Amino acid sequence: MNHPAHANPLLDFSDLPLFDQVRPEHVAPAIDQLLADASAALETVTAPTFQASWTSMAKVLDVSTERLSRAWGTVSHLNGVIDTPELRAAYNESLPKVTEFWTRLGADERLYAKYKAMNASDLNAEQTQARTNAIRNFVLSGAELTGSAKARFAEIQERQAALSQKFSENTLDATDAWTYLASADELVGVPDDVLAATAAAANANGKQGHLISLKMPVYLPVMQFANSSALREKLYHAYATRASELFERPEFDNTANIAEILALRQEEAALLGYASFADVSLVPKMAQSPAQVIQFLRDLAVKARPYAEKDLADQRTFAAEHLGIADPQPWDWAYIGEKLKEARYAFSEQEVKQYFTAPKVLAGLFKIVETLFDVTIRPDTAPVWHPLVAFYRIERAGQLVGQFYLDPGARAGKRGGAWMDDVRSRWLRPDSGNLQTPIAHLVCNFAEGVDGKPPLLTHDDVTTLFHECGHGLQHLLTQVNERDVSGISGVEWAAVELPSQFMENFCWEWGVLKHMTAHVETGEPLPRVLFDKMMAAKNYLAGMQTLRQIEFALFDMRLHAEPGSTAQAMLDKVRDEVALIKPPAYSRTANSFGHVFAGGYAAGYYSYKWAEVLSADAYAAFEETAGTDGQSSAETGHRYLHTILESGGSRPAMESFKAFRGREPSLDALLRHQGMG
Repeated sequence: MNHPAHANPLLDFSDLPLFDQVRPEHVAPAIDQLLADASAALETVTAPTFQASWTSMAKVLDVSTERLSRAWGTVSHLNGVIDTPELRAAYNESLPKVTEFWTRLGADERLYAKYKAMNASDLNAEQTQARTNAIRNFVLSGAELTGSAKARFAEIQERQAALSQKFSENTLDATDAWTYLASADELVGVPDDVLAATAAAANANGKQGHLISLKMPVYLPVMQFANSSALREKLYHAYATRASELFERPEFDNTANIAEILALRQEEAALLGYASFADVSLVPKMAQSPAQVIQFLRDLAVKARPYAEKDLADQRTFAAEHLGIADPQPWDWAYIGEKLKEARYAFSEQEVKQYFTAPKVLAGLFKIVETLFDVTIRPDTAPVWHPLVAFYRIERAGQLVGQFYLDPGARAGKRGGAWMDDVRSRWLRPDSGNLQTPIAHLVCNFAEGVDGKPPLLTHDDVTTLFHECGHGLQHLLTQVNERDVSGISGVEWAAVELPSQFMENFCWEWGVLKHMTAHVETGEPLPRVLFDKMMAAKNYLAGMQTLRQIEFALFDMRLHAEPGSTAQAMLDKVRDEVALIKPPAYSRTANSFGHVFAGGYAAGYYSYKWAEVLSADAYAAFEETAGTDGQSSAETGHRYLHTILESGGSRPAMESFKAFRGREPSLDALLRHQGMG
């Protein structure tokens, strides 16, 4: 399709987003226009004479706000994956206006009254669930507040949005700002592909040597493999102090941002009549109270602690006897852990990585999805924001089900971590009567290929890819037609992680891995003997890893449930309770904890462990029905598809789980999967 040069690509909703055409100067005009349209739609549907019916309101308001969401989603996505000073400025210029609109919409007492006045008998099951969610969200958005309280609530939302964005910017800028030019001697022990990548990075900057960064594809292997303790300490200190007052660029310090975010969240909770922000956060989640979450985490910590203590004792003994490290320091543990694993299981992450070439892994992932869920995945074409971004379509019986973008590589200007986000949702559009198919982003931060070779993934990278694909499948395979509860929309927070963590299990199945590996040099698949070693090491350090996740989750929940403490003081308190290894006093973990301060997981980080219980139990159904060849039954896959993935948020997550398993979830499968049961 040809688009006139003068048209604003953010206002073109005829097909896929025009990512390649969006420029910073397009943002303000498009968003201003869409905000005006949405505000007009809000006034129309809240007029006293406008019929309080789901369909009538959706045709006017939902159509308008969906266009705003899609355009702003495009801008937000680009801000996360190709951040530039110009785009950042454009994003930040429009952010307060967008926040103000959504705050005003969510707190509009006229709109709230319309939803309450709807005739429930006119609604189908999906609309009924969406209306129930909407009424709950109106209350949480301040619709029942009046006067100065309502005005202050709106101010809080706008300020929180700005602070969260600044938190993200500081974390990204601090990560991008730090580099160190290392010599080959300092990097003895580091894998060849990392050496090649860091040498190429140095060369691109007109330097000789190896340019080390804090990006995970460089940071992690240096910490695991570099023999130089001094180099590891240098990297550890930089990483642990990112975005803090102790970092070499203190202008990126997030300490004040964290304090203000916490104060505003507590003020918001008080305005809504809750004791703490943790209580507010849990209203739409599966857990009933902060106390229940804290008890869940502490109970799990008690179960994991003996295994963690043994893990630590084994590492200390090995470090002293074989590495000459009598008193391990914080920057030594990743190195010790890798060396012990190599000694105990006779393989290394580097050896395994040679078999996980990105194209082969992707083909294997697609094969398991196609087999389990009776779909076909094909390459597709779309405007993209970077040359290495790929686009795919999912079909069933020749019919389009959904499409997704895959952006796998780490690069400057791209937010760290991995995530799935929606581009648009499945929706039986009320304006046209046509079915809109869903589209998703799958974003990772893997190392790029070097010297003409395909990218190599660690097994952890493979697991991350499967995790994000699991999120994508829930968004893309939904059969729900109501946008507000289709796909991931309307799913309780903890249950959102069920499909993602469920997919991770396949990364440990021989029947899956043998089809998704090919040695980068020889093309040979992963040898069974190496897979068996990986399986033997599957739960290596599982106790310590579990305690670390509990530490993060308990910190997050207590920080928001017990107002008045600074983030660092609470982190210290939680570590005194659960951590076996205390980081140095200069560590500032909270200052780059984007999940909690910029990513929507505030008083919700526990959901990763909570959902592991659900996902492990769900996967146990596949284990129970596996044949002698280890392949799970197609019937189990179809049942999981229909009860979990296709139902989206159209019913409570526990109902979907019980429809699949026939009972409530049990902790047993998780403990067994992690070698602690």
